[in-house]
Amino acid sequence: MKKIKLFDPIFDHNEEKAIQKVLKSKKWASGSGVGLVEKFENEFKKYVNTKDCVAVNSGTSALNLAMSTIDIKNKDVLVPSLTFVSTIHSIIINGGKPVFVDIEPNTLCIDIKKIKKSITKKTKACIPVHFGGMPCNLAQLKRISNENNISLIEDAAHATGTKFGNKKIGSHGNLVCFSFHPVKNLAMPNGGLIAINNKNYKEIRSELLSKRWCGITDRKGFKYDVKKLGWNYYMNDFSAAIGIEQLKKVDKLNSIRKKVAKRYDKEINIEQKMPFSNSCSYHLYWILVKNRVKFMKKMSESNIETGIHYRPVHTMSMYKARKKLPITEYVGNHIVSIPIHPNLSEQDIERIILYVNKFVE
Repeated sequence: MKKIKLFDPIFDHNEEKAIQKVLKSKKWASGSGVGLVEKFENEFKKYVNTKDCVAVNSGTSALNLAMSTIDIKNKDVLVPSLTFVSTIHSIIINGGKPVFVDIEPNTLCIDIKKIKKSITKKTKACIPVHFGGMPCNLAQLKRISNENNISLIEDAAHATGTKFGNKKIGSHGNLVCFSFHPVKNLAMPNGGLIAINNKNYKEIRSELLSKRWCGITDRKGFKYDVKKLGWNYYMNDFSAAIGIEQLKKVDKLNSIRKKVAKRYDKEINIEQKMPFSNSCSYHLYWILVKNRVKFMKKMSESNIETGIHYRPVHTMSMYKARKKLPITEYVGNHIVSIPIHPNLSEQDIERIILYVNKFVE
């Protein structure tokens, strides 16, 4: 029986040609980010309709850099616990304190009502996560952030192609952090990007460009200066080359994901599952299962890969929090991700639905 993968990137001869071209050019990477990296930035800028953007080597780097542009030292940053740990690390790296906020049970995005109750004089920023590609309510989030003078940094690691209010994620918030990886909607060996919509976007871009390459600035020939701390976060040309080709097809591939999600929504007999929305890009499709270990074992025996996204960060040793997050904790104990990538055949989809319905309790 064929094994159905949880994730499976799509590529064709265009990506192969692009890689061969970079390989033969011998210009594989540049800290200054010229050439293909700059081209990728320009193409992504047009794709999401943002004022500017800066490409980096991972979504983790994007979050770290974005958080470095605001002073959060000894300040609180509101954030959901159901996310990859990089989201929370970016707060600690920049001297802030994560304050975990519970999630909505239907979208698994940060709960707006609970954000309001969590704001104090020490609150400096909020990082909403567009979980699984489902958009957070940015209209309410922006209103709350403006009323309370809180910086909003979006974690859009799952949300390339997601929309809110008919505009793509990346065009709303001041700083929006994307992640590109073989398992993501826009597949690359690795990569990340910060979309910038601030009024002073040129200054922000200049700061980010310097910080992504060890703080180097004022470069003229072999001469340059370093005025602030920076990191080795720049994107390589192989990733940029693949990203440029993937960007041409990402909307088409996302439309396939939506069709699969629509089938799951109609045919999977589970009450607690990811809702269907035309705005969602469906990086993941989640269901909540009572006996997760048993369910995942049976799916594996049927040659269908499943996953867990994620273990709540506030339950980990480094971040062990006394605060109770009932919805997050329930979801964290029952969530299972099932395959939703564009390589799924009709037979694959039918098999997944059949076995999920058979094994779920």
